[in-house]
Amino acid sequence: MDNKAEVREFLMTRRARLTPDAAGITGGSNRRRVPGLRRSEVAALAGLSVEYYARIERGAIGGASASVLDALSRALQLDDTEHTHLLDLARAVDGVPTSGRPRRKAARPATQRISLQWALDSITDGIAFVRNQRQDLLATNELAKAFYAPLIGDGGRTPNLARFQFLDPSSREFYPDWDTFAEMCVAIMRAEAGRDPHDKGLQDLVGELSTRDETFRKLWGAHNVRTHGAGMKRFNHPVVGEVHLAYEALAITADPGSFLMIYTAEPGSPSAERIRLLGSWAAEHTNAQT
Repeated sequence: MDNKAEVREFLMTRRARLTPDAAGITGGSNRRRVPGLRRSEVAALAGLSVEYYARIERGAIGGASASVLDALSRALQLDDTEHTHLLDLARAVDGVPTSGRPRRKAARPATQRISLQWALDSITDGIAFVRNQRQDLLATNELAKAFYAPLIGDGGRTPNLARFQFLDPSSREFYPDWDTFAEMCVAIMRAEAGRDPHDKGLQDLVGELSTRDETFRKLWGAHNVRTHGAGMKRFNHPVVGEVHLAYEALAITADPGSFLMIYTAEPGSPSAERIRLLGSWAAEHTNAQT
C-alpha cells in the first residue's frame, strides 16, 4: 500500500468531516466551497505552520514528533483508534508499527495450536473462535462451527469473514444489520493495514474485495478505523433464528495479529435458549455423521 497516499487520504477525510462549529471556529461556516476545515485552520488548531501541515497531509509524515502527531489528533478530534492509526501510518515509513503489537512471526508450533484448540473446546456455553488480522477464521469450538456453518461451508477454503460479508448473498440474511457489520468489518481491516502495511495477504484481500464489490470499495475509501473490543450484535441464524449476543475480542499475545472472539447470550434470555438449542442441534448433526 502507498504509505503517502494512505496518510494523505486519512488526514483529508478526517479534516473533511470536522465542521468549523465543532472545531470552535467562530463564523467559520460562511462561504465554504467544500465541507470541513481548511488546511490553514487545522494548522492553526494544531499550532503548526500551514506549510508544515500541508507537507504532512501530502504524505511527508516521516520524522514527525510525537508532540506534533498528538497536536494533530487533538485538532482533528481523533478518537483513540484513529490516533493510534495516525501513529502507525507515521512510523510505517521506518517499518516500525507503534500500536504495541509486533509483526507476525513464524507459524505457531503444533503444540501451541493444540493447546489453543483445547482452550476453545473448554468453552461450551459460548461461541468461541480465533481470527487473524485478515479476517480468516482459524479455529473454532463446536458451537462456533455450528453458528458459522453458513460461512464455513464445505471447508474447501479457509473461511474468511470479510469475503462472506461482501461476496456471499446469504450474509445479508445472517447479519440483519448488514450495513453496520460492513462498516465495522472494513474499519477493522483499515486499522490492521495501518499496523502492518507490508502484510501481503491483507493487501491481496483488499484488492480482491475492492475489485469485486462496490460497497467494500466505497467503505475502504472512507478511511474509517476502529478496534473490535466489546459490544452487542444481532444475528439471524438459519437453524435457530434471531439471536442477540454480547462479544469480547481478546488479543492472543503468543500469536500477534490473532484474536480470540467470544459471543455469549444474556443468561435466561430467548437468545440463550436458542444458542442452547443450536448446541443440541450441532451435537445431533455430528452424531448423525459418525
